[in-house]
Amino acid sequence: MIGFRNVSKDRTRRRVRRLAGVGMALPLAVTALLGGGAGPAAASPGNGPTAIVSMGDSYISGEAGRWKGNSLTNSGSRTGTDRAWISGSTYDPSKVYGTTAGGCDRSDAAEVLSAGAVAAVAVNLACSGAVSDNVFRASNGGVPFKGEAPQADQLAAVAAADDVKVIALSIGGNDLGFADIIKECAYDFVLWNSYCYDDQQAGVDQKIDGVMAKVGKSVDEIRAVMRGAGYADSSYRIVLQSYPSPIPRGAENRYTQSDWSRLNTGGCPFWNRDSDWARDSLVPQIANGIKAVAAAKGVQFLDLRDMMQGREVCAKASTQVTATSAASAKTSEWARWIDNNASQGLVQESMHPNYFGQLAVGRCLALAVAQPANASSGCKNTPGGDQSGMYLSPAS
Repeated sequence: MIGFRNVSKDRTRRRVRRLAGVGMALPLAVTALLGGGAGPAAASPGNGPTAIVSMGDSYISGEAGRWKGNSLTNSGSRTGTDRAWISGSTYDPSKVYGTTAGGCDRSDAAEVLSAGAVAAVAVNLACSGAVSDNVFRASNGGVPFKGEAPQADQLAAVAAADDVKVIALSIGGNDLGFADIIKECAYDFVLWNSYCYDDQQAGVDQKIDGVMAKVGKSVDEIRAVMRGAGYADSSYRIVLQSYPSPIPRGAENRYTQSDWSRLNTGGCPFWNRDSDWARDSLVPQIANGIKAVAAAKGVQFLDLRDMMQGREVCAKASTQVTATSAASAKTSEWARWIDNNASQGLVQESMHPNYFGQLAVGRCLALAVAQPANASSGCKNTPGGDQSGMYLSPAS
């Protein structure tokens, strides 16, 4: 069985409970230096190798980087989509996530690695499931997560060893409860034959101001660490980014909502009305809040709300991978479907940018770094293109 797929309606209630594990696991590590080694331990700012650092949650840690599109084939290489496959029925997630497999899930295609030659060293401190409290310094309310120190405290060690030039931050989604929103909307499609947008919008409205205050504090914590390490604010940049939508608008979904194809085949069990709300209300509301924080804190804003337009799970403009349609960044979906039975990898990978999506976000980051340090840009894809077709436009 693949997630909800190929299940009869009378068995769906039991199996949908597995959705509770669909964490937008929005991912942390002590010194996970990816893409290069650390500089001299006692180096002063500017004396070690240049470094780019990612901090925050699963959307930047690399969650779902194991997958190159989605395939209904449930064995072997899953039609070439499973990058952890070795042979037969043998899989090794550490090929993709290293020692963080099943935890922070920092993939080998994570944004700071896919950005290319932005700096000599790429350091991924982000962790699947992290909230803002996991970013703050321990001395200022920070909380360890998954056996690791708060990310700001980890940053202090990196800042002392390397010459940090860019810090990319993705945070706030887990504070807002994005995973629970997805879970409840899927429940309403599968179990209750009702919409989720009205109740969920009320909850978002109650939380959003508090969440954005914590996003702002996360930026302040990073600034404090860097100043403490001897960095002038102008010597590096913080790129604060929003989230892409993993599902399309109702009219852009290739599966009808009048039967169970969205559940059994597509892995996108949401009503059109809820899909439209998520794509055109929820994701923009979060993005606009993060944009306001970036402006208030004087940092760069990278808007990803439209990054996966046409490449989302179940989008008409993309296809699943089959024996006759190979995995390709030009045709495959760029997000991981909901696989609630965990028969293909872990449930926490659901609804995150996959390998192709991460290559694209990495390109977005590289383009953003080429802009002024106080720029505000949106990143979009070129229909039918791969990550090389990503481009920036003024943020919405």
